[in-house]
Amino acid sequence: MPVRLHITAGQASDKTVAPLLLDELPPGIVVADRGYDSLALVERVAARGGGEAHIPTQSRVRLQRSVPPDLYRRRNLVERYFCKLKQFRRIATRFEKHAVNFLAAVALASARIWLRSIESAP
Repeated sequence: MPVRLHITAGQASDKTVAPLLLDELPPGIVVADRGYDSLALVERVAARGGGEAHIPTQSRVRLQRSVPPDLYRRRNLVERYFCKLKQFRRIATRFEKHAVNFLAAVALASARIWLRSIESAP
């Protein structure tokens, strides 16, 4: 389930805002895909005290970091959230053209996703 939302320009890399989002969360284990492979990001997670980054390196990097496969599979939870989010037509088609309105639509859709998970919990 989403905890923090932040919107960037379409051409911006996600790892530009990753430090901002991580600073708002308590230190812990960070699992990300190869798109977030950045030594600065890994060091930032470690410097926050008690944090541990599990981010595989890109294939072009000489020194490869390994990630336990069972932990890396948990990254699928994020992908499933995006699939649920794209069930909302307004979000999938980027109906809102202004960033503030689009972020508000994503926040509303995320709230509905949270509510559905609470309703279906035993």
